Amino acid sequence: MNDEFYNRGLEKARRKDYAGAIEEFNHALQLTPYFTEAYLQRGLAYYDSGAILKAVSDYTEALKLNPESVEAYYCRGLARMALKNLPGALDDVERAIRLNLNYASAYYLRGIVRRKQGYIQDAIANFKKAAGLYLEQQDKDNCRLCLEQIKQLQPQELPTVQQSRSPNAPILSTNEYFTQLLEKAEKGDTQEALADLNWVLKADPQDAQAYCCRGVVRCKMGNYREAIADFNQALRLDFQDAIVYRNRGKARSILGDHQGAIADLNQALEMQPEDPLVYIARGNAYRAMGNYLGAIQDYSYALQINPDDAQAYYNRGIAYTCMEEMQNALEDYQRAASIFCEQEDWGNYQQVLSSLEKIQKFSPESKKQKYNLLRQRLLRMVGGYWEIAERLIQQKQDYHPGMSDEWYLQKVIDDLERDRGR
Repeated sequence: MNDEFYNRGLEKARRKDYAGAIEEFNHALQLTPYFTEAYLQRGLAYYDSGAILKAVSDYTEALKLNPESVEAYYCRGLARMALKNLPGALDDVERAIRLNLNYASAYYLRGIVRRKQGYIQDAIANFKKAAGLYLEQQDKDNCRLCLEQIKQLQPQELPTVQQSRSPNAPILSTNEYFTQLLEKAEKGDTQEALADLNWVLKADPQDAQAYCCRGVVRCKMGNYREAIADFNQALRLDFQDAIVYRNRGKARSILGDHQGAIADLNQALEMQPEDPLVYIARGNAYRAMGNYLGAIQDYSYALQINPDDAQAYYNRGIAYTCMEEMQNALEDYQRAASIFCEQEDWGNYQQVLSSLEKIQKFSPESKKQKYNLLRQRLLRMVGGYWEIAERLIQQKQDYHPGMSDEWYLQKVIDDLERDRGR
């Protein structure tokens, strides 16, 4: 007979007739006072009807009868959280997890509790665990719910008592979450950043922004082909953002596809015309092609936007060195070294010092002065493309073997001036 009351209670609860369900469970418990499931289900009906304290009482009775009831611990934890009893809720949900290490909902609830307590990193770890279990269960909806929770939280170190974040403090947006991951990679923790992004994409394979960020991280790791694949996927998912084109352009240039790189960087400049990083990247692509004048122009644009950009000075110094304009190169290297020193960026500082040492041996009295001046002049005449100059010099060497390097340079210059009607 008690089963009949119990089953009618379940049916009324499914129809959201909570008052009717509670009455049926009452009858069942009158007949069988040790009916654990009836206490649990009546507790759920009380909870759904807003009678939270009565729900807690029923869950407690169920646990007295069955101390191994995972669901009763979970439900009481949920009710205690609704009553803002966070320590009690945490204790219950941890008991549930100890009884069932694969209880995804319990990890999710613990993540909510830890977030409310201000322990953000711990909350993220619980949401990740819950999402992994939901994935195994092919429960994509709850998995994405976990992902949204993670995206809203700021990755940070576990707070101490003194630095514990207020539960009411604002949480980060999705964009800020990805920014935090990129900053993590920038500090050298690329493997952890990559693992986080792999997890995000496992949970949501259509997250275009995650593909973009993973591409950036892979660039920092030197995996340029994989990075380009990620940028391509971001674009296929219609993530039209300058960061995609800028970083794909940089990766393409490193792999030798300079024309493709410039096309990407031009697209990035259409979206972000005041981004000095794009001008530097395009300058590097031009320089790799031998177009030193184009490179210098782009580095100069970057410095107009940010006069203290050490990378722009350093790269322009390299381009000036390729043009044999040693004084300009010297000035740019010195400025770059000064800024890197102020920033305490000792790796780049030492790199600039090495470049300075290589060019400081050149002086106006050097025996190579004439050759350098002629080479500089020829480069200007061919628009900074040394490949063109080399081709013209080779032609002269074929027709007039055995002459000095200065003679070939002068001969090409004379022929070019003649052809231009000078």
